[in-house]
Order: sequence, then C-alpha cells, then structure tokens
Amino acid sequence: MARTRIHRVFTGLVLVLLPVWFVAGCNRGSSQTPGRSGGGPVSVEALVVKPQPLENKIFTTGTMLANEEVELRPEISGRVTGVFFAEGQRIRQGEVLLKLNDRELQAQLKRKQLEETLAGDEERRQRALFEINGISREEYDKTLNKLNMIKAEREVIESQLAETEIIAPFDGVVGLRYVSEGSYVSSNTMVAAMQDIDPVKAEFSVPEKYAGQLSRGAKIVVQVGDEQNSYAGTIYAVEAKIDPGTRTLKARATVPNPDARLLPGSFAKVEITLEELPDAIVIPSGAVIPRINDEIVYVCRNGKAQSLSVKTGIRNERGIQITEGLTPGDTLIVTGLLQLADGKDVRINAFQND
Repeated sequence: MARTRIHRVFTGLVLVLLPVWFVAGCNRGSSQTPGRSGGGPVSVEALVVKPQPLENKIFTTGTMLANEEVELRPEISGRVTGVFFAEGQRIRQGEVLLKLNDRELQAQLKRKQLEETLAGDEERRQRALFEINGISREEYDKTLNKLNMIKAEREVIESQLAETEIIAPFDGVVGLRYVSEGSYVSSNTMVAAMQDIDPVKAEFSVPEKYAGQLSRGAKIVVQVGDEQNSYAGTIYAVEAKIDPGTRTLKARATVPNPDARLLPGSFAKVEITLEELPDAIVIPSGAVIPRINDEIVYVCRNGKAQSLSVKTGIRNERGIQITEGLTPGDTLIVTGLLQLADGKDVRINAFQND
C-alpha cells in the first residue's frame, strides 16, 4: 500500500511539472536577439517629385444680377395712349415703349413754332436795318432777345413732350407689364421692369484673409441652383473696404449669358481662382507627417530614408503644395511612413504616378 501511494504521488508531480518544462523550453527556443526583428529594409512606394501647374482656388456662394436693370416709370402723370412692347420681348435702346397723352403740349409747341418763325423774320429785318445804321443797337437787341426767349420756351415744351414717352435706356428684355392703354398713371406707377442679361453679373463675398489675393481679372466658375453646367466669368470690380459686420470682401464678376440660361436673382455657387502657379510642387497629403513644431516628409537617398522639414501651402483635392524643403527630382516616400526613421533601409516596390 505504501509503495502504491508513493508511486501515485510521483506520477502526479511529473504530470504537474511537465507542462512547465515544455513552456520554458518553447520560450527558450523562440527567444531572439533584441532589435533583430526590424533589421530588414522597409518595403515602400515612392514617387519622383516633379513641378506641375497648380491653381489656388476658394469656394463661396453668391447671387446672380442683371448687367443692367431698371424699373420703367413715367416722369409725369397722364393717360396712356400707347403701349408699344410685348411682355418678355427683347428691345433695342431708344425704342419707344409707352406714350402718354400729349395733345395739349403738341398744340403749345405749334404755337411756339409759329411765334419763333415770326420773331425770326422780324430779327432778320431788324438786323438788316442795324447794319445800315437804320436803327439803334438797343432796338435790334430787343428784337433778338425776343427771338431767343421764344426759342427757350419752345425747348421747354419739347422737353415736356419728351417726358410723355418712356424710351428704352439700353438693349435688353422687358418683363411683365402693369399698365394698359387708357389707364391713368403717375410718376410712382411702375410700368414694367427691364433687364440686360447678357452678360450677367455674379455678386459674392470672400473672407477678409483673401483680400490681398482678390483682384480684377481673376477667373471664376459659376454653377446656378441644381444645374450641373458651369459658366466661366471674370472679376471686374472689388469693393474698396471690408464689411465690418461680416468681415468679408464683396466682389462682382461678369459671366457671358448668350442663351439667357442664367437668371438674375438665382443662387450661385462660385469657384474663384486666386492665382495660377505654373511650377508648383504638389504631393499627396498623406506623405506629410505633422510634428509639434514642424512638418516632415521622408525621401529615399542611397537606399535609406531621410526626413526633411517642409513648409506647406495650398491644399486641394490633388494633395498639398510644398513651398520649402523639397526640390524637383527628389524621391518621395509615400507609404510605410510609420516604420521609417532617419537612416532606415528602404526598398522601393513601386513608383506612383503624379
């Protein structure tokens, strides 16, 4: 019995200690010299830095305006005797659009024209007598002054007659009509609105930090509403001051509109090209590693990684501009960046396109 008990205890100890020895042996067999696991070159992808064109663009919203716009109203009160335009019609500068009753003024004009004729005949006779000393200078001057007074009165009547007509001030399209022939109107009555919509204007504002870059001649692209078509334009005027309420700078651009697809008052999405750089260095944004005090990139030189401190500029959908730190021809590492350090061996598996 004693021998049996001792045998059982010995067997149990062996079963308990055997896993411990096995694990210890695996650990000893799998141990490696510190640092040996990262000793091989890092596989990366790279690209060769090349200068390329870059546009500095910003985006904002604005409103479409007519190139010229006016509300047509009569200068005097009177009864409408003629309406000479159709709603929505394209009209030319100088066309008569509306006529008020002018019969009384026409009668006054005829009378003045007759008086002017008589006074003119009198002036010529008196001038002939004055030239041969038949009358005094004073008598001739009275006749001449009378003629000049009649001419001035005639010009006043002609001016009043001009006020009985509404003339198109520019080429454009007339809108909806609000009066009819025979109606009585005053100077406050709106007859119609008239607009020149080729070209149209885009009015928009940009943050004040771009004030120094916004100038006449800058290019814009406009999209209106949900329309997918884009329309190119050019900035022609920039406000002379920053709006203190919004801290923005207002500007206007002209946009050709030969098909009249752009309507004044429309909401517009505006893309503004502030500057065009013909030889910029643009790299993928992911290749730039931010640090506390600067930003770095890694380049491959003689098969080893080397970090370079860089300064960045314009960001767009293609990447980020590098203004300092990189030169054309550098081999920029764009993948495997977390495994890199200065002097680390690298193996370039592939080169990416720009």
